[in-house]
Amino acid sequence: QVHLVESGGGLVQAGGSLRLSCAASGIISNFVTMGWYRQAPGKQRELVAAITRNGIIDYADSVTGRFTISRDNAKNTVLLQMNSLKPEDTAVYYCNVGFSSGTSYWGQGTQVTVSS
Repeated sequence: QVHLVESGGGLVQAGGSLRLSCAASGIISNFVTMGWYRQAPGKQRELVAAITRNGIIDYADSVTGRFTISRDNAKNTVLLQMNSLKPEDTAVYYCNVGFSSGTSYWGQGTQVTVSS
C-alpha cells in the first residue's frame, strides 16, 4: 500500500511562487512515474508534470518554463516548484504514483489559489 501526502498549497498573488511537496510512504522503489495533476472547478483533471523512473520529464504546455518537477529519492518525495503563477493555475493539485502493473495511487490534493 502506498500513501501520498501533499503539502505546500495556498493563496498567492499572480506572479508569485509556490512549492508543492508530495511525500510517499510504502514501497515505491519500483514505481514507473510520479507526477502532479490538477483539477479546476468544472474541469477535468489534467496532467501538470510527470517524471519517470528513468528521469524523463514531461510538462503540460501551459506550465512549461514556469513549473519544475523534481524527485528526492532518499526522501521518497516529489516536488513541484511553481513560478510566475497565473490565475488560471488555480486548482486542486494532486500527486500521483504509477506502477508497471497499472496500479496508481493519489494523494488527497492541495488547493492552490492564484489571485489576480
